[in-house]
Amino acid sequence: MDALAHLAWPFFEERHRSFARALEDWAQRQLRDGHAAEVDAACRALVRALGEAGWLRHAVAGTAYGGAGEAIDTRTVCLARETLARHSGLADFAFAMQGLGSGAISLAGTPEQKAHYLPRVARGEAIAAFALSEPDAGSDVAALSCAARPDGDGYVLDGEKTWISNGGIADFYVVFARTGEAPGARGISAFVVDADAPGLAVAERIDVIAPHPLARLRFANCRVPARRRLGAPGEGFKLAMRTLDIFRTSVAAAALGFARRALAEALARTVSRRMFGQRLADLPLAQAKLADMALHIDSAALLTYRAAWLRDRGAAVTREAAMAKFAATEGAQRVIDSAVQLFGGLGVKSETAVERLYREIRPLRIYEGASEVQQLIIARELLREYTAQPRAEPSA
Repeated sequence: MDALAHLAWPFFEERHRSFARALEDWAQRQLRDGHAAEVDAACRALVRALGEAGWLRHAVAGTAYGGAGEAIDTRTVCLARETLARHSGLADFAFAMQGLGSGAISLAGTPEQKAHYLPRVARGEAIAAFALSEPDAGSDVAALSCAARPDGDGYVLDGEKTWISNGGIADFYVVFARTGEAPGARGISAFVVDADAPGLAVAERIDVIAPHPLARLRFANCRVPARRRLGAPGEGFKLAMRTLDIFRTSVAAAALGFARRALAEALARTVSRRMFGQRLADLPLAQAKLADMALHIDSAALLTYRAAWLRDRGAAVTREAAMAKFAATEGAQRVIDSAVQLFGGLGVKSETAVERLYREIRPLRIYEGASEVQQLIIARELLREYTAQPRAEPSA
């Protein structure tokens, strides 16, 4: 099974094919399989390695600031995440968070802000984080309560953020806080807060089933200079959504990478395992599972790279990105579950490949918009398009 066969699809240009082949070669030589014993150190090392090899240049925008192009190329980011996820869930995490954590700076930063943060992100010298979720504001981002009040030549932040990826190891956080210009989503602003800012503390490190650096942050009288505000006051919610729009499709690509690895493991297992006097691969029920796995993978790949291609062409992809994330993450869960089943007891043994994949895939159905939220987005967009279409009056 050729994991790069889909590069022949018309969604890609030769630059994408060359990028994917080069990253695959690097990943085979540089990435170790398995969960690291010391996650923080491993994540820092991966960020440095990805930066030194030049891969993180594709996670930031602006050639003047270390980026590979003037805008982030969605197809390249998706190919990067798919490839890295096949080899190492933590490597995928390290790459993705450099992009998501600095994405708002790429989109709305001043030249000074970009020059200060983005080159270090691209070189792997600074670790970025995106601080949006709160204890009572996850999927409902407009409900966040962390507040930033104007004070002299800056702002003072008070409140908490939780489920923050790279929390505890990040060098800076892009923080979204309520500034009150208007009710709800229209009264939120974005700030870059350095990790050593007085008043910012890591309140709790959060352990999850797939080991990644996560934390709850507390802001108590945390002073942030006005020059660290991103964009205009009250525009933070829009900026958060624009940032997530860039990277949501790449979550689907990561799920796709996990699913491809699971199918490869399942194929090797079914061909080599003997059962009832024949190979497991010769049993019709096993063949049915393999067929179902391949179907989910190809369906997810088509949806994922359609959304990425459309976005790179400048199209709005709210519905397409939601479809890709929903189909890819839910499908990958099913693919990986089937792989575990085909492995039998060995499939639930700690630190086997499919057991690691089982733990890696589950969070993807929740973060950056849970599957249920994606369903609501898809339905909302369908209804919006339908009601906008002119229709003839029904005949009497």
